[in-house]
Amino acid sequence: MNNANDKNFIAQNIRAQYTEKKITELDELRALDAKVKRPANVFAYIFGSVSAIVMGSGMSLVMTDIGATLGIAGMVPGIVIGIVGMLMAIINYPMYKKILASRKNKYADKILALSDKIMNK
Repeated sequence: MNNANDKNFIAQNIRAQYTEKKITELDELRALDAKVKRPANVFAYIFGSVSAIVMGSGMSLVMTDIGATLGIAGMVPGIVIGIVGMLMAIINYPMYKKILASRKNKYADKILALSDKIMNK
């Protein structure tokens, strides 16, 4: 730590934590891109997880004696619940694409204008 370069490096790192960062146009473009994609991704992850749980619940009713423990016949309700979960999983991707397309249409003008501005500099 006696080296002057080491001290300067450490001081610069600490100083950088306290200085305001200037937001560039590229940062704005990245933020807009994330704003477009995030809702579709969040929906797909949550809906996909729920559909997997529903499908797994149906499978559990069919394959185990949980249905008997709950007082229901496990086979028919398990098959129905499993099919509902499968249908949910099947429609997840088309719904994701539809949400993403609508978000892209909503923000396309802003993103294209900002990207043109960045590329023409």
